[in-house]
Amino acid sequence: MKLGSRVKKLIALLMLAMAFSPGLVHGQAVPGKDENIPFLVTFGKFGETSWGDDDFVSIFFFTIPKDFNRQFYIKVFDPDCGGQHDEIQGVFDTKTLFSVYGGKGVDPDKNVESRGLKDTDNYKQGNLLASKVFGNEPTYDNRYYAFGPFNPTEGDYNEKWRSYIFKIVCEGISGDDGNLYRYFLSSDKNNDIPIEGANAFTYEYTFRMWNDNKSISHIYPYVDTGIVSIKQRNFDWDDDGIILVVSTYKQGLPVPVSNENDTVESVIPIEAAEIGKSLDFQFHKKKEFLVRNNNVVIALENQRGDALQFFSSPIGGVPVYQPVISVRKKTK
Repeated sequence: MKLGSRVKKLIALLMLAMAFSPGLVHGQAVPGKDENIPFLVTFGKFGETSWGDDDFVSIFFFTIPKDFNRQFYIKVFDPDCGGQHDEIQGVFDTKTLFSVYGGKGVDPDKNVESRGLKDTDNYKQGNLLASKVFGNEPTYDNRYYAFGPFNPTEGDYNEKWRSYIFKIVCEGISGDDGNLYRYFLSSDKNNDIPIEGANAFTYEYTFRMWNDNKSISHIYPYVDTGIVSIKQRNFDWDDDGIILVVSTYKQGLPVPVSNENDTVESVIPIEAAEIGKSLDFQFHKKKEFLVRNNNVVIALENQRGDALQFFSSPIGGVPVYQPVISVRKKTK
């Protein structure tokens, strides 16, 4: 059966809209599958910043689609600090507070302080829906703890994303060890059942690299309209290889990298072809020898100083470099 040109055009437009619509992504694991990051990491507040955490707080936001009308759970994998995955400093004495917020004040588009990028505790704005302190407790080691159930309308509604926004804050409230953990947004308490159309994002990413020279980790900031350049900041990379920026336009732009307990910044120009898509920041580990237990922090802001979001499931999919091929007329 042949399709008319008008029908083909409509199908093509529909597929394009699905690819780039924030409300039609499928990712609730944090870190996401495409990121290839083993764990998020937050140290106790008495930790050394040279261990790879600059503020001992991590903030993530979850988006629940407007048309999802069932209860859900925000699950934390390995929330305790001790045991199989976490980073010990002497003895495990760290306590970590996980807190879930909803309601007015959570949406970071409406309330910039909710992003948690300033040296204050104003990021705790919103309605506290649930919280729990975890220490060195084998009960929770290498297992999930589920916060909830929550109703979608308990979140802060964002019209742009057509979603309700929830926030989870992880704070190292005592000790100096590193708590390594992951999140999963699920419609079921006991099983990992994704919510279609949901996503997660943060503005400052603090994460652990794999102990593997061949491993490449990724994070995916979204480039919104009106952006002409971005400033990247990476902290405590330990000079562990290279960081490349890949997009539909950039094949692999290297950025300056930090050493231990060091911050490096640089400005990256944004091209028109990159607007409304995700960038791929690739973290390539050093090949000469293995830098173990490398924790790194990265944040971005546009030319106006506004922070960019890193989405666990990249908006528009993983960007793939598309070389521009020019056609010249053959001259005699």
